[in-house]
Amino acid sequence: MKQTMAVLLLVFASVCSHAQAQDISKAAGNVPKEKQTSLGLYLTAQEAYQKWKADPKQVKILDVRTPEEYVFVGHPAMAWNVPAMLQTYQWDAGGRKLPMKPNPDFEAQVKKLFKPSDTLLVMCRSGGRSAKAVDRLAEAGFKQVYNIIDGMEGDTVDDPESVFHGKRMKNGWKNSGLPWTYDLDPERMCLPTAQKETPSTKP
Repeated sequence: MKQTMAVLLLVFASVCSHAQAQDISKAAGNVPKEKQTSLGLYLTAQEAYQKWKADPKQVKILDVRTPEEYVFVGHPAMAWNVPAMLQTYQWDAGGRKLPMKPNPDFEAQVKKLFKPSDTLLVMCRSGGRSAKAVDRLAEAGFKQVYNIIDGMEGDTVDDPESVFHGKRMKNGWKNSGLPWTYDLDPERMCLPTAQKETPSTKP
């Protein structure tokens, strides 16, 4: 009887493992290319919140947006802020934007906060920067790192007839009604190292 139960449990575990692998594969197929990662682990904001609630000691939410976004757009209260990219303040006329540059201290800062065995749920604005951050962490030795594919603000509405066309009003942490705040805890923020200003050559 015990042997039969053991065999049944092994079969059940094998089936569940296969089904889980299929689910992950299907999920990856539905994830836009720019949000895919080398680890292939994905969650929506809703799923990420539930996963964190189930095991807050082991599961950590890592917000890799710039400090400006973390401060002024708001953030999940439990999220740690380690920016993967830093905002520059030189106008790119061709791209019509203020470009960002990689944070060279990103991996080192994350390693000071978390162990490679921790489960990290990584978010940015809408899932693109966080995908790149996940890949950087994977190269640094982290294995259980999920990309929150809709991020903090979600995806844009693609409906020319809607007053919200082009606005980030679809999915995402804020649009899903999940708890967030503007309140700051400096212990949860890894601010970039201050850069020395280049002396002006102007008289």
